Amino acid sequence: MTPANAARAAIEAVWRIESPRLIAALARMVRDVGLAEELAQDAFVAALEQWPADGVPDRPGAWLMQAAKRRAIDQLRRAERLRRKQEVVGRDAKAAEELASADFEAALTEEIGDSLLRLVFTACHPVLAPEARVALTLRLLCGLTTEEIARAFLVPVATMAQRIVRAKRTLAEARVAFEVPAGPDLAPRLGAVLAVVYLVFNEGYAATAGEEWMRPELVNDALRLGRMLAKLAPAEPEVHGLVALMELHASRMPARVGARGEAVLLLDQDRARWDRLLIRRGLAALERAQALKGPLGLYALQAAIAACHARAWRPEDTDWARIAALYDALAQVTPSPVVELNRAVAVGMAFGPAAGLELIDRLADEPALRAYPHLPAARADLLAKLGRRPEAVAELERAAGLSQNGRERALLQKRAAALQG
Repeated sequence: MTPANAARAAIEAVWRIESPRLIAALARMVRDVGLAEELAQDAFVAALEQWPADGVPDRPGAWLMQAAKRRAIDQLRRAERLRRKQEVVGRDAKAAEELASADFEAALTEEIGDSLLRLVFTACHPVLAPEARVALTLRLLCGLTTEEIARAFLVPVATMAQRIVRAKRTLAEARVAFEVPAGPDLAPRLGAVLAVVYLVFNEGYAATAGEEWMRPELVNDALRLGRMLAKLAPAEPEVHGLVALMELHASRMPARVGARGEAVLLLDQDRARWDRLLIRRGLAALERAQALKGPLGLYALQAAIAACHARAWRPEDTDWARIAALYDALAQVTPSPVVELNRAVAVGMAFGPAAGLELIDRLADEPALRAYPHLPAARADLLAKLGRRPEAVAELERAAGLSQNGRERALLQKRAAALQG
């Protein structure tokens, strides 16, 4: 790798880690999430220009913070000059700079979770449509590209780009406060926030694109946010359900990659490598969700499914009939083609591949699943069990062609080659 390429890789890695905190600190200064992102990206561009020549700083995150701070103060000064007469510009600009600097330093000394929670709740404000809240927070919280977010939502990239731009403009025009809501304002905002945290987790647990199977830093961000939300709203069962779901899924991460970094599917994993502490935490969170009043919701039901896997020391011990029943309940709470696909897989495991294949074939024309690689991959597994190997190979090759993740694509191609061999 050339020095320039190494510097760019370092910059991109630092951006993934630092951008949420950087944007949060800037938003506290300028009171505008869209402007905060622009200022953060300006600092990123400055790094792209300077680091290849000067070398990566010892504290790259602090370098980006300082560069962004200078740009934010310049922005505030320009705003003052447009608003004030020339004779008072110096005094007002200095006051603005002092206020901005104080706010910036305060933001940097905050707990990272506090800053991120402010950012999530701001982006999830009711002034935005639900899909815009989730998309914008993924963009700001995780530094995900528009392309990655579009794939997560199964919509065209241009549509997602317009959605994000409109969301930032709406927040600016509405002058949405950069804060965590309190009292009666909290409950209505939780649903959108939970959706955001879960999508952040999913992007880390199974990256939509690139050459990495997982992005552990995103998983850790989502877990941290979920745990904080559980403390913030301890009487909300879905908060505990989401925490349980994430803890239980995260427990499998050590076993989801092989010795060479290759992807390993659930039924092929060495369960001795599952993180027992995370399993205990997840099961405890699920118990808290179940102990609260009301029927289980979207996240608690998925956590109950994950618990079935966590309690099975061997794949053959899995209670697939219960999992299928839980997917039935989940389909009542949140009907979707993806839920139906997962239910079909569970039915195939519980009652035979023919039963599962019949359900999957009903989903063949679902528009939302046309570019979804897990549909042909699941179909291939059932076809192989029925002895229809050529059809299974074709489905695996189709799934590989649809996958945007290098590790996943390699796994699908390996499975196809094994069936051919």
